Amino acid sequence: MPSPSLKPFPIPLVAGPGSQEDEAPGYLPMPQGMSTYQPPPLPEPEALAAHRGCVRVLEEALAALRALAGAALPGAPTRTIDLAGLDPADRRLLNQVLGEGEVAAQVLTVPGGAAADARVRVQESVFAGVWRVLHLDADGLVRGDRLEVGAVPQPLLDAAVEDGIRPAPVTEPAPEGVMNAPSLLAELAERRRLWKPGDAPHVINLTLLPLSAGDSEHLTRQIGEGRVLILSRGYGNCRIVDTRWPRTWRVTYFNSTDMIILDTLEVCRVPEVACASLEDLEDSAERVAEVLEWVQDEERSRRG
Repeated sequence: MPSPSLKPFPIPLVAGPGSQEDEAPGYLPMPQGMSTYQPPPLPEPEALAAHRGCVRVLEEALAALRALAGAALPGAPTRTIDLAGLDPADRRLLNQVLGEGEVAAQVLTVPGGAAADARVRVQESVFAGVWRVLHLDADGLVRGDRLEVGAVPQPLLDAAVEDGIRPAPVTEPAPEGVMNAPSLLAELAERRRLWKPGDAPHVINLTLLPLSAGDSEHLTRQIGEGRVLILSRGYGNCRIVDTRWPRTWRVTYFNSTDMIILDTLEVCRVPEVACASLEDLEDSAERVAEVLEWVQDEERSRRG
């Protein structure tokens, strides 16, 4: 089954830039580029109108976008559209219409595993909140292909929950010279215990804290690394990884030269930077409606 090509994950996970050991302050270069919405290169309307399978999928996506935007419920389940029945021509055309948006994600086979071995691959389309979700078998062949419409695809949430209930890394005593990491771990544990759905994320900004290299290493070892890997390309890049602690994420922002400009830990369902907002869903509904109206105008002109 043909599948859309997904962009690689070029940014390695590194410890946060919390060390205060530099002798002189350094100023990071500012990002030079910003990813913005670019409409996909659409075929002629008569070509799109002739592919009813592709049009049907877009109509279902529009209905799901409108339903979710109208409900305005944070954390509402995604709506799914199975693409297994599309013929190759409809699938190619749908790939062209959907394009690739800012966010891509993978669920790895094992925590910290190779991205090439991912069993779930996700690519947001140019319509924010409309996600292409591929399930792969052990040989890398597609065994499931669907669209999910909503804030964030369900397989990413499910894998993060599973990672959080697996045995956590063994708690180690802080090595000599580690000073601030234990208090941060205690803060994370308390915030995890208190967190409930609907709460605002609790964010610890590691970039601004006086963390030594030993603090950063101990903190990274203790929270561990899960299987969910998300990359958001906007103003620079953002790399998001779940940890082995429930509802705890590592979020690292890079500028356009791949230098870290912000490194955080977040206690939340999923970091907001990875999610489509209500406004995104509303905007995507308008854009998909415009595409379908364009097709319908062509059909009316042909009949007239």
